[in-house]
Amino acid sequence: MAFINYITQVHIDFGAISLLKSECDRVGITKPLIVTDAGVRAAGVLARAEAALGALPYAVFDQTPSNPNEAAVRAAVDVFKANQCDGLIAVGGGSSIDCAKGAAIAATHEGALKTYATIEGGSPKITERAVPLIAVPTTAGTGSEVARGAIVILEDGRKLGFHSMHLIPKTAICDPELTLGLPPMLTAATGMDAIAHCMETFMSAAFNPPADGIALDGLARGWAHIERATTNGQDREARLMMMSASMQGAMAFQKGLGCVHSLSHSLGGVNPKLHHGTLNAMFLPAVIAFNAANESVQKEKRLARMAQAMGLQSSDDVGAAIREMNARLGLPAGLAAMKVEREWFAKVIDGALADHCHKTNPRIASAEDYEAMLAASM
Repeated sequence: MAFINYITQVHIDFGAISLLKSECDRVGITKPLIVTDAGVRAAGVLARAEAALGALPYAVFDQTPSNPNEAAVRAAVDVFKANQCDGLIAVGGGSSIDCAKGAAIAATHEGALKTYATIEGGSPKITERAVPLIAVPTTAGTGSEVARGAIVILEDGRKLGFHSMHLIPKTAICDPELTLGLPPMLTAATGMDAIAHCMETFMSAAFNPPADGIALDGLARGWAHIERATTNGQDREARLMMMSASMQGAMAFQKGLGCVHSLSHSLGGVNPKLHHGTLNAMFLPAVIAFNAANESVQKEKRLARMAQAMGLQSSDDVGAAIREMNARLGLPAGLAAMKVEREWFAKVIDGALADHCHKTNPRIASAEDYEAMLAASM
């Protein structure tokens, strides 16, 4: 049965960060913990969030790693409890937002974090006791500010998803002004992450027409503006369109993702230093080629509709266009350029087969299929 639910309150505009105090008041947060990272602090963005809180008392955890892990989640919870906080504000990219979502669980739910992982059957165990969260993204990529899920590397090394409607931020403050200083390569990598979300969820076979429409529109906006945002970080229109594409991709991917993400989640667990968005960009062409043989993808002309949104002549051009875009953006030519080793394949495949995105791909992949996709992405 289809389940369609869009409930996040979203403020998207330049200067929206000024609403942070009033949104805390609306949600009922009287002393938030700001979850962020050292880079956001160094860039001066944390200071803008602090200023927007006015006289509201708060605490800060700024040690989120590039790929959030269980240790960081526990450390954030320690600060949360020591300062008697009653809410969370995530300021940063997907890592900070996902770390905050992990803390929203761990601060109020007993036991090991893996207990609440989706593939461990943990989603129903996440209750309304989860700490309320306001998300302020500083990149245009993951869309975690409007998503019900988080990705965290556990103590056992697995990179797993946590999904619950109780993890959806109460408010998403999407201020493109906070992304103006984002470096070109991070702009490109996070932008391709947003594009991957729009494309992969659109290919998913689940019935969700609103998600399809949101994803296609997000793809059109992202594809048309990612180069402009990368080459001229001060292009305000491009920054706004990328922020919207990111948000739209995550609004849509409640429908489900697929092999791009099952592979990137698994490989990111094998080597946490690899950037998630860049991995998605590397895997997209091979997964699109694999999905092209799916009956529902063909029947509903999903590749042709994506090609149209991208301004391409034919569905046959989509994979090549992504590779060409990656090259123009200065992203790696493939996994080999990211120093991925073939010796990792077996472990990556095992993780991909167990990932929560595996079963929502329109065509279910075997171990041999995943091996072929990895090889094609090298």
